[in-house]
Amino acid sequence: MSHYDVLCVGNAIVDILARCDDDFIVANDIKKGAMNLIDAERAELLYSRMGPATEASGGSAGNTAAGIASFGARAAYFGKVSSDHLGKIYTHDIRAQGVAFDTKPLAGEPPTARSMIFVTPDGERSMNTYLGACVELGPDDVEADKAAGAKVVYFEGYLWDPPRAKEAIRLAARFAHDAGNEVAMTLSDPFCVDRYRDEFLELMRSGTVDIVFANEAELKSLYQTSSLEAGLDAIRKDCRLAAVTRSEKGSIILSGGETVPVEAIEIAELVDTTGAGDLYAAGFLFGYTAGKDLAVCGRLGSLAAGLSIQQMGPRPRQNLLNEAEQAGLI
Repeated sequence: MSHYDVLCVGNAIVDILARCDDDFIVANDIKKGAMNLIDAERAELLYSRMGPATEASGGSAGNTAAGIASFGARAAYFGKVSSDHLGKIYTHDIRAQGVAFDTKPLAGEPPTARSMIFVTPDGERSMNTYLGACVELGPDDVEADKAAGAKVVYFEGYLWDPPRAKEAIRLAARFAHDAGNEVAMTLSDPFCVDRYRDEFLELMRSGTVDIVFANEAELKSLYQTSSLEAGLDAIRKDCRLAAVTRSEKGSIILSGGETVPVEAIEIAELVDTTGAGDLYAAGFLFGYTAGKDLAVCGRLGSLAAGLSIQQMGPRPRQNLLNEAEQAGLI
């Protein structure tokens, strides 16, 4: 019997969010709508130029773990922080969400990762991330009991940036498959896909990864095509199950010869798209590990994503289990 429904593995990052206009994005040479990796000096510069900001524990897979826990499922998390102020904030926050988090913190440098996230009036988020302690996540941080004891091990594509994390992911995947469980990944970002296209395809085609989450831009980047249909046809052949999100157009779920379109939920106001894909994955994986059919899994994903984009920050403020019950999905 599995001890957890989903084990999430990712970069443990404290998000620092602030609103700005498009002129600020241009003036500071920020790639809009992307995750930009930066060094410590650039992090200090951007932080000094930020307007009023809020701090929240983030990181893509960490957001997914928090969402899964909000649905009432059993979630665990691997991610590296330092034993500094931000590291203690991160540890407290994710545990308070109901996520099992026991990765040993670093005793010294580098410091806990942080991401300056600038949200423009259109709700788009531009992330500027200093990875800090994240780069130290490695095979020694893989807890075998958690990796083997989760129905799904889920990791973020961003982990392919710090080198030792690749070894950790492959080890966790081996534990999962040896126990008869599954491995999922999110492609994370079109620029991330550009950096690691061949490696991501190898993970899928080798069977290291069973389930893939991608948005439309990431899918097109993966297969170097401008055609959504061509991308869907290709990913259908390369992995057993894929969920492709399309913002307000909903999502498309592919499994073998089956295609399941899912509508997005109606929202009152678009506030911040930070973490929308992370919460979609949370809803989907909650449904999937509970044995729901793919249409319901997709609707749970749409529900979580739709709620998240109507607030600042990616962590759920509502109890997602209650929201799912009210929506008639449970």
